[in-house]
Amino acid sequence: MDFRRFLQATRQYKLVVALVALVGIGLGIAYSVLSPPMLTSQARVYVQFPDTRAGQGSIQNQVLLADGQDILETAGESLNPPVPLDVMEKRVSVTQLTPQILGISGSATKASQAEAMANAVASAYQSFVTKKPQQSAGAVGAQVMESASIAKGSVLRARIEDGLLGLILGLLGGIVIALVLSRSDRRLRRRDDMADAIGIPVLASIPVQRPSDASGWTRLLDTYEPAVVDAWSLRKALRQLGLTDFSGVGKAGTSLTVISLAGDKGGLALGPQIAVFVASLGIPTSLVVGPQQDPNATATLATACGATAATPSGRPFNMRIGASVDRPAGAVLTIVIAAVDGKAPDLTGTMRTTATVIGVSAGSATAEQLAKVAVNAASDGREIAGIIVADPDPTDPTTGSVPQPERPTHHRMPTRMTGPTEIR
Repeated sequence: MDFRRFLQATRQYKLVVALVALVGIGLGIAYSVLSPPMLTSQARVYVQFPDTRAGQGSIQNQVLLADGQDILETAGESLNPPVPLDVMEKRVSVTQLTPQILGISGSATKASQAEAMANAVASAYQSFVTKKPQQSAGAVGAQVMESASIAKGSVLRARIEDGLLGLILGLLGGIVIALVLSRSDRRLRRRDDMADAIGIPVLASIPVQRPSDASGWTRLLDTYEPAVVDAWSLRKALRQLGLTDFSGVGKAGTSLTVISLAGDKGGLALGPQIAVFVASLGIPTSLVVGPQQDPNATATLATACGATAATPSGRPFNMRIGASVDRPAGAVLTIVIAAVDGKAPDLTGTMRTTATVIGVSAGSATAEQLAKVAVNAASDGREIAGIIVADPDPTDPTTGSVPQPERPTHHRMPTRMTGPTEIR
């Protein structure tokens, strides 16, 4: 899988990636709570040697003594509650800070426990050294010069680090899941794939609005205005279909059926947007929502059309809206909306028009569904003239303008000559 397909899969399943990343953050924080970080506190003990010229070996012997089982066991028993020897061995460390100063560190999940552990070992070592029977001239002395300091470490920092680690692992896991899902997803996202599925070229690709209620459709019908690039794409598509020359006048009776799948909101919005665009150019246009296989698919659009048709005085351009199967009189171009069932499409009862196109959103239909629509249209005596794509995938570099039989499948590479050639 190339980098483009990797980005496509991540964008396609961005909600899955985000959800797995959130789970990773939660697991990281939960781990930090269940396994809290260790806090460390250190006490310092001054060791006095009888010979001030004592070497490195002498302080190292005291390190081994302070870290020995006898000292640790005594210190552990003095704590409340007592700490077993094996735990003391894991959580106490003794180091040489200077030739005459020992650093005794204790680690625990709570600051008070770490401080108590370090102080207990320092006290036990001091008592052991100063109370030896052979305490006499030449004996080693010890004095706690600094009790255990405030334990170092940050619970908040540890939780943030664990949360970030969980986020990274979650993102990686989400991306892997997205890649797996994308490989098993049969929905078409590339324009070339859509064109190849039924051997029909893509005429235009434009972004669309996706109204969810009647008021949203009303706003679309009242205010939609395509960007310059999108308007040019629509002009070229309508010219290719032979529907209008954009002169504002022309032969009445041209019409266009835009077929979309019932669950594709983007594909459903293409017909109304085309009608609004053409009408905004001063061309008498009519938008018709005829009988549908699934009335729920166009229910809110039909409601908005009824409300808009009842108040034509507010229209800034010449467009009629209705729900009749008869072609409105006086319209230069009539746009007919047809939302069909992708599993069993049926165009029976849909107004017959001059041209027919399929409107489909990137990633909303499979090749099988598009083929079923094309077969049903052909059986009903209709010819699919092209495909219009709603919300094309930003990572798609293809155009869908070349049908599969004409699309080159490979490029011939130059051949290296290995011997003499003769030209006649």
